[in-house]
Amino acid sequence: MRHERAVRQYRLSNTRKREGKEMHPMRRGEGVHTVPNPRGRGWANEVCGTLVSRHRRKAVAVAWGRRMARVGKVEHSIHGKNGRINAKNSYGSDPCPPKDGR
Repeated sequence: MRHERAVRQYRLSNTRKREGKEMHPMRRGEGVHTVPNPRGRGWANEVCGTLVSRHRRKAVAVAWGRRMARVGKVEHSIHGKNGRINAKNSYGSDPCPPKDGR
C-alpha cells in the first residue's frame, strides 16, 4: 500500500512538472535513483533528490524503482553500496538513440 502511494505521488508530481515544462524527461541526473539509504540501513529510491521509498533489500528497491521509472518514462540509475552507479536503464524516449549496427 505504501509503495503504491509512492508510485501514485511520483506519477502526479512528474505530470505536473512536465505540464509546467520545468523538466525534460531525460535530463542528466534526473529520474529514479536506487541508492543505499542515507538515513540508515537498507536501500532507498530517490526522484530528483527527494526520498520516495525505503526498502530492506536491494532487489525490492530495484523492482519498485523500475516500476516508478516506467510510469514516469524516465531513466533508472542503480547505485552500489559505495554510491557509484552500477547500471542504468532508460524507459523514456531517448534523445540520442543508438544507430542500427546492420
